[in-house]
Amino acid sequence: MNASRERLYKDVTFFTELRPFRNYQNPESLKACVDYITQEFKMAGLPVSLQPFYVEGKEYSNVVASYNPEGKRRLIVGAHYDVCGNQPGADDNASAVAGLLETARLLMLHRPETDYRIDFVAYCLEEPPFFATEHMGSFVHAQSLYREQVDVIGMICYEMIGYFSDEPGSQPYPTPELKVLYPDTGNFIVVVGIQQHILFNERVKLAMQQSGGIDVQSIHFPDQSGLAGLSDHRNYWQFGYPALMINDTAFLRNPNYHEVTDTIETLDFKKMTEVVNAVYRAVVSF
Repeated sequence: MNASRERLYKDVTFFTELRPFRNYQNPESLKACVDYITQEFKMAGLPVSLQPFYVEGKEYSNVVASYNPEGKRRLIVGAHYDVCGNQPGADDNASAVAGLLETARLLMLHRPETDYRIDFVAYCLEEPPFFATEHMGSFVHAQSLYREQVDVIGMICYEMIGYFSDEPGSQPYPTPELKVLYPDTGNFIVVVGIQQHILFNERVKLAMQQSGGIDVQSIHFPDQSGLAGLSDHRNYWQFGYPALMINDTAFLRNPNYHEVTDTIETLDFKKMTEVVNAVYRAVVSF
């Protein structure tokens, strides 16, 4: 059974229609996100726990759902549910949370045998003003794994998986070197990582390519600076864990990035479905 376009659409609809917008200044909307994500994980059949943390006197929460919780090694699959400012955030990052939920559903539908635990984590406070600080929910989570001395296989970060175009020339690049290496049509998904963890990155890419439903590219930056670490995966690197981002190239391709025009109508749910099918293959490949 493959990922469901209808379920993905339902999830994105919920997050994009929340008012006030789900940013750090609107705790009632963030709480609604936590409740929805918790409910969907539980409906899939997964045990769920909350990881509360405090920033500037306010409580925020990561939502954690676990498959095969007795497994000694652990794979993390994550996405952030908060949004930047007052905008619906369809691609950034409702598409990714929908992908996270649907991957969990597929796992429970197929129930593959794994000798490792898979934790699905929905993070808060990825966006400014907390980005690149220890207040990010993903930093809190990664640090907790380190303190508990968990044997982490790696982390797969869903980040913006819904914006695609079949128009030639629709994929711009920041440098001429990248333009030579990658397609000029924005209808592919990218595995983004760093050279230090290239074995993990390529294993995920190769597993995703087995799906065959979407073109899967990869890029391995020399270090954590610049474009390499623009989401929650960055915080796992700080503790020595392999981590990567699954991304549609964000603002390089999507003109709606962090704008009020980042709406559900701009997303390609057919291709989103194929991204989730591909990531599912990677999640069960370890």
